[in-house]
Amino acid sequence: MSSRAVAALCLALLSTPPAVAQDSVAGSGLFAEQCASCHSVTKGDNGTGPALAGMAGKPAGEVAGFSYSPAMKSSGKLWDDATLNLYLTNPKRAVPGTKMALGGIADPDDRANLIAYLKTLH
Repeated sequence: MSSRAVAALCLALLSTPPAVAQDSVAGSGLFAEQCASCHSVTKGDNGTGPALAGMAGKPAGEVAGFSYSPAMKSSGKLWDDATLNLYLTNPKRAVPGTKMALGGIADPDDRANLIAYLKTLH
């Protein structure tokens, strides 16, 4: 590899932000602390909030048997990593009119870990 190529690679690596840790075990603990009072991890077991098993990668507002707000039903969101991250940062800003009571999760590592955990639920 030429010295120019090495320099370009080094520059690219230095200018790339570090990846956020994703620890589904830590996310499970956060879920138990902040989410489990309203959400179940078992399909069909809706509570104050919808059951979250299998929701990652699916359209928002479509868990069977849960009564969503009109805002969530018409949001057009797909629960991918980026959308989940924005929503968990500030649910009411991400989907104005949502029924979600959580004010948000400020720490990006906590959000990443929670998203990693949600993606393990089937």
